[in-house]
Amino acid sequence: MDPTKPISPRQETQAMHSIWAVATNTLKQALRMKIAAVFIILLIVLLPAMGLSMTGDGTLKGRLQTFVSYGLSLTSFLLCLLTIIVSIYSLTSDIKQKQIYTVITKPIRRFQLLLGKLLGVILLDAALLILFSAIIYAITIYTPKYLGADGAELTRVDNEFFTARTGLTPPEADVRREVLDTYNNLEKTGQLDQIFRDVSHKKIIADLTKRKQLEKRAAAVGQNLLWEFNNVNLSDPNQSLFIRFKYDVSVNPPDLHVYGRWVVGDYRQIRYGARIQTPFHTFDRKDLIRTFHEIEVPADAVAADGYLAVEFINVPLNNTVVIFPLADGLEVLYKADTFGANFLRAVILIMLRLIFLACLGILTSTFLSFPVAILLCLVIFSTAIVSGFVIESFEYISAELSGVYYYAVKPIIQLLPRFDRLNPSKFLVPARLLSWSLLARVAAIMICIKASLLLLLALLIFSYREIARIVV
Repeated sequence: MDPTKPISPRQETQAMHSIWAVATNTLKQALRMKIAAVFIILLIVLLPAMGLSMTGDGTLKGRLQTFVSYGLSLTSFLLCLLTIIVSIYSLTSDIKQKQIYTVITKPIRRFQLLLGKLLGVILLDAALLILFSAIIYAITIYTPKYLGADGAELTRVDNEFFTARTGLTPPEADVRREVLDTYNNLEKTGQLDQIFRDVSHKKIIADLTKRKQLEKRAAAVGQNLLWEFNNVNLSDPNQSLFIRFKYDVSVNPPDLHVYGRWVVGDYRQIRYGARIQTPFHTFDRKDLIRTFHEIEVPADAVAADGYLAVEFINVPLNNTVVIFPLADGLEVLYKADTFGANFLRAVILIMLRLIFLACLGILTSTFLSFPVAILLCLVIFSTAIVSGFVIESFEYISAELSGVYYYAVKPIIQLLPRFDRLNPSKFLVPARLLSWSLLARVAAIMICIKASLLLLLALLIFSYREIARIVV
């Protein structure tokens, strides 16, 4: 076939029929594999058993969070392994068993064969993912009814689990001038080399910046901290919002609990003496340190223009400095979507991961044997799961290997997907919104760029591969 000639509609139809025929054959081949049957049976048995046996922290919310986290993680992990195995075995077995000779001698091109293999794996993934995610969703929805939860528990899980909340965090304090002054003072007094021995200037500034920012998030006994937010847009004026926080302390209290008074409302009434009708809400609490807690606040605490102030007072009952960590010390949460829609997007996120792995498996099967291809894919998959740890580790040792790291290792790591940052449990368990915009960005990078490059490389390699050598 001359590639310069335009393809007729009839040829397009024949090509689609060829791809679909290969896809259905790949799907049947996968279902006949014993390992596929084992994985399917495992999930069918384990998911209901996990729903009945897992208790979490003993509360209904903890039980649901634990089941969804472990259920989705197990489903994703087993389907990822199955995708790698099936996508590699489908082509390598045809070549090893010489069944491919009967295929490529027919009016089917090599790119159609690879696309058909890929489509078959994706169809298998989609069918199994829909099945098992439906099981997880059904168990999650009906667990409160099965356990006979009371009204208070149902209200709590509706507000803190069966929802999709977006959050606002306080902006980081601008401490550049204070950091510069501290650096200069240390340098003048000769303490810089003593405190930061063999540390680069960049890391010294980063460490001083973190310390100064933590000072802005610390309250001594009798002191207060105030955070102001200007973009609190509640979709429903009757819904509640939540203050999510975690304490750290300079000295551990005897019972590891901290007393605190929280005041939420429009602070401009006090600061400027403005006559605003927004009410204040005060909460006196005693909470465990280094553990996440949430305060439910009525929606009327938010001013009409979206302004909200949150104040914490370190009451005299304490005998320690209270610190709110920079990363997750305080956040204002409010409902942005439903649990069902968020769960659907989480399932799609898993599907994107499976499509990437299917393309990776197809690529490795075009030039490697089955065992070597499996090993390579598992190494890449394992690295993608812990990519954040890998990057941090290389950043730590990059001082000695800066040239090798930045010009050789780092570009390779950045080509890998960040599965650890895209874990669906990180959104569903704390009831965080997984937005369509984030999902679109992930699809654009992981599928449209990275997976497409893998597939194009597979087509290029396979088109020039010598399948059989003619011996005269």
